[in-house]
Amino acid sequence: MRYRTRLTLVYVILIGFSVLTAGLFSAQLLRNSYISALETNMSRELHVILTSFDWRHTGNPEQLRSYYSPKIQELKESADARMTYILADGTVISDSDHDPATMGNHLDRKEIKEALLGKTGYSVRYSSTMNQNMMYAAVAVKDDAGATIAYIRLATSLTEVETSLRRFWFFMLAGLAGLFAAAGFIGFHTAGRLTHPLEKITRVAQQITNLDYKSRVKIKSKDEIGQLGDAINTMADSLQNQLRKIMDNESRLQSVLDNMSSGIVMVDRDKRIVLLNRTGEEFLGFSAEELLGRTYSLANQQYEFSELIGDCLDSGDTLRDELVFYFPEERILEVNASPMLDGEGNAAGVLVILHNITAMRRLERMRSEFVANVSHELKTPIAAVQGFAETLLAGALEDKEIAKTFVQIIFDESERLNRLVGDILELSKIESKRVPLVYSPVNLYSFVNQSFKIVQREANRKHIHLGVDIDPTLYLEADEDRLRQILLNLLSNGIAYTPEGGEIQIKAESSTAGGDGEERVRITVSDTGIGIPTRDLPRVFERFYRVDKARSRISGGTGLGLSIVKHLVELHGGSISVESILGTGSSFIIELPLIQI
Repeated sequence: MRYRTRLTLVYVILIGFSVLTAGLFSAQLLRNSYISALETNMSRELHVILTSFDWRHTGNPEQLRSYYSPKIQELKESADARMTYILADGTVISDSDHDPATMGNHLDRKEIKEALLGKTGYSVRYSSTMNQNMMYAAVAVKDDAGATIAYIRLATSLTEVETSLRRFWFFMLAGLAGLFAAAGFIGFHTAGRLTHPLEKITRVAQQITNLDYKSRVKIKSKDEIGQLGDAINTMADSLQNQLRKIMDNESRLQSVLDNMSSGIVMVDRDKRIVLLNRTGEEFLGFSAEELLGRTYSLANQQYEFSELIGDCLDSGDTLRDELVFYFPEERILEVNASPMLDGEGNAAGVLVILHNITAMRRLERMRSEFVANVSHELKTPIAAVQGFAETLLAGALEDKEIAKTFVQIIFDESERLNRLVGDILELSKIESKRVPLVYSPVNLYSFVNQSFKIVQREANRKHIHLGVDIDPTLYLEADEDRLRQILLNLLSNGIAYTPEGGEIQIKAESSTAGGDGEERVRITVSDTGIGIPTRDLPRVFERFYRVDKARSRISGGTGLGLSIVKHLVELHGGSISVESILGTGSSFIIELPLIQI
């Protein structure tokens, strides 16, 4: 039941109770007033009757009955009330409305008892003789000596009193019904004015409970309800500000988690995964929706990873390990598991941080391989120089022909050593981006033809045909010296690995690649050489990597040419790739921006 209805009912009940109480009091007061007035009138009439006739006549009951009966009937008509003459012993001698012979002894009647005491006796009761409520009044008849010899009783009906009371109650109840209606109408509207602000406050409080912190109470009164509305509005403002701060902090935290290069996995005390950031999804190969809420042991992860988390939960110690993950791709991850504590210092879970150290380990391996390769590459010419020098010192200088041959070998090996050191220094400068590039427009057609002239002699020696397929109007913005270094390295490799009578073709064309609408120039250097095995294609641009080690050494190559080419192309903002079929030939494809930004 609504508060407004309850308040109206309380209001109506209170008014009804008050009116009924007043009605009962008024009815009782009215009845008492009627009875009091009636007693006064009856007492007066009895004393008038007592003094207007001689009531001390003596004789037997029959004589007394015949004597008093006519008088009793006469007095009844004049007084309009029932008259009864009763002897001192209670015997009814005469009654105006009933046969005295059928009436019992009246000595025990209340009004007779009071009259015996020398006063007017009164009594109100139901008369079985008259079948109605009657009021009786009696006085004693005394002789000259003062002794009571009889009683005169006057009785009148209370029908008129009861009718008046019924009429009173009819009007009282009718008025009460009208009062109830008016009180209900007025009380309902009054309660509505009182409860309407409370309903507004309740509605706003419910909206705030449903996280609608923009709702406000619009009450302008300055009473207690208005103050309550202001308090609700202040609370909503505070909650909205707190929620905004929480959401901002959550957004910042989520942004940090999503953009971290490290994977974050949080496991609660029930061993369930409760947090997984975007990098963690990538590392583990599963989305957050698939893992959140599941125990870490059932998250389809490798045994070592689950065991590390379990050990951290059991021991409460910070643990670290390097694990190799093979799904979704092979990675080396550094796993750091740290226990989380709640406010009371109890274990609340484990925070796992995943660092991808694959590139670092690869660089360490490459660095180790680079040192080993450099040592190996330097060792060969140094050993040759040292060996032939010792031979010369041992007496070979006496034979001029042999000495000349050995000195030539020493010179060639020193030249090779010089080229190797030079390429290593050049590659180091390029990788550290300490090579300044001076961009200028380059006409590719004339540029390629000039480059052909540099290697033409070597190509003619092997009867290799150099071909060009370039639009004479095609220009490219690039560093001309570095671009020539790129092209000469590719041409030198092509000539070295192409059998006699082969062909090297250079083709250039403009294109749009990358989906960004940037204009590019694609340069393709193709040969009909020995080709590159498919397994070696991903590694041809690594330092000191050779497909045919024997031929590379014979040709004087250092194994750094293609690595230098790759880094120079990347310095120009381009890319290089290779396509090859073993025994058929290779094609090196370079894509460079038409205009440098």
